[in-house]
Amino acid sequence: MTALTRTQAIQQIVVTAAQMQAIEARLFAAGMPVAALMEKVAGRIAHRVQALHPDRHKHIGVLVGPGHNGGDALVVARELHFKGYTVSLYSPFSKLKELMAQHQRYCQSLSIPVVETVEALQDCDVLIDGVFGFGLERSLNDEIADAVNQINLWSQPVISIDLPSGIHTDTGAVLGTAICATHTLCLGLWKQGLLQDQALAYVGTAELIDFDVPLAEVWDVLGNPPAIRRITSEQAIAHLPLSRPAETHKYKMGHVLLICGSRRYAGGALLTALGARASGVGMLSIAVPQTLKATLTAQLPEALVWGCPESETGAIAQLPDEIDLSAYHAIACGPGLTMDASAVVQQVLSQNHPLVLDADGLNILAEMGTMPTLQARQATTVITPHLGEFKRLFPDLADPIPCRVTAAQAAAANSGAIVLLKGARVAIANSEGLVWINPDSTAALARGGSGDVLTGLLGGLVAQKIASGASSSESILNCVQAGAWWHAQAGITAMQERTVLGVDAFTLSQYLIPALQQALYQA
Repeated sequence: MTALTRTQAIQQIVVTAAQMQAIEARLFAAGMPVAALMEKVAGRIAHRVQALHPDRHKHIGVLVGPGHNGGDALVVARELHFKGYTVSLYSPFSKLKELMAQHQRYCQSLSIPVVETVEALQDCDVLIDGVFGFGLERSLNDEIADAVNQINLWSQPVISIDLPSGIHTDTGAVLGTAICATHTLCLGLWKQGLLQDQALAYVGTAELIDFDVPLAEVWDVLGNPPAIRRITSEQAIAHLPLSRPAETHKYKMGHVLLICGSRRYAGGALLTALGARASGVGMLSIAVPQTLKATLTAQLPEALVWGCPESETGAIAQLPDEIDLSAYHAIACGPGLTMDASAVVQQVLSQNHPLVLDADGLNILAEMGTMPTLQARQATTVITPHLGEFKRLFPDLADPIPCRVTAAQAAAANSGAIVLLKGARVAIANSEGLVWINPDSTAALARGGSGDVLTGLLGGLVAQKIASGASSSESILNCVQAGAWWHAQAGITAMQERTVLGVDAFTLSQYLIPALQQALYQA
């Protein structure tokens, strides 16, 4: 990460509670006073609150916890008071740490009122949640839980400091109950829990408040680069095949073979092919049941379409002898195959060739035995399971899954594959322990066929990466994280123009290039 600017690096870093505690301990040991850091952090929070709510006639209610999060909240309350806002405090804790108690006494000396019940904040225009930040591991007690549940019934915007109170820092789990924030201002470094699916209903819009943590302290705790990172647009774009030599030709730009489709799921083949087409891959070959060949040829005239012998159910029974699997830079296999294509999937898995496996390819893999099959492969395997497929592939890791990041990390380490665990926040891990989390997506992608488009896109990108000579696990991981980001950006762009209801999988495929154009323009 040494080539990145500090701002770019900070936006990528993801930490657990223990890691953040270790980093802060190093700051304090180096001489940074706790009170000085609190003033700095709270000043930036107050500035951001003012930007979000510039009307100084507003009444702001501040929920104050017993620790440093509560101290931040008290300093924010004081600064907003000085800026002319009406501020009220609510703190149901009988004991505060000494520094927090000092801040509270000073707020009281300024005649900032402390209300006795949370109901007294109901008429506030904005609420600031400073009860608990990172490190919370137990459920909220009855009084706090009741206050949180009451606030969640109201309609005011709620700004949470660092994390919504009640959210586990690492897993994103709700500890009994949690504040439903409209905005979360994460402090210093991104907390892993904010990037977990189960936290999303509570986080609202999340943004990072940088308080100038020295990167040297971060690297000493996390390593450089850190194992777990957040995908940014700069990172993703840097690993897309956007630059080509002037003298190149199609055979140098990657050749991908798609094996997909059946009489029952004809659309899966087309959607996978459209994703691969958008990747810019130099050569696109597609193996489908014979009855689908004419349809695919008409839709993708530039592709080489192989019509394969079919089973009685319309699945691919076998690959034609003319298909030499070793001739391709990468293979993408699975969408629309049905379980009747088991022999073909077994043949592909037995080849030592880069492979992207999805859908029925994964279900067949699970029947074959996930671990021994993947561990036996010498070439890179990328698997793209949703949660149900993940449970079938890795039953020992999946019941339950407390943390999607560590689940993907463990599956990759045990299998040797690159694991892309689908969800609202995709986690991508390789066998070396590196993980990328995609922080931006849209519920518009919760449509049948969206994953088929992703499979084709990844297949095309991996083929280009292999053709360029970059075949290491980390290179392919970077390629996959770029594809996952691109796929999500296409969904977001389509949703913005067509609403959340208007992003069917075919439409998604048509927005891949416009979304990339938009991202490049903004960059």
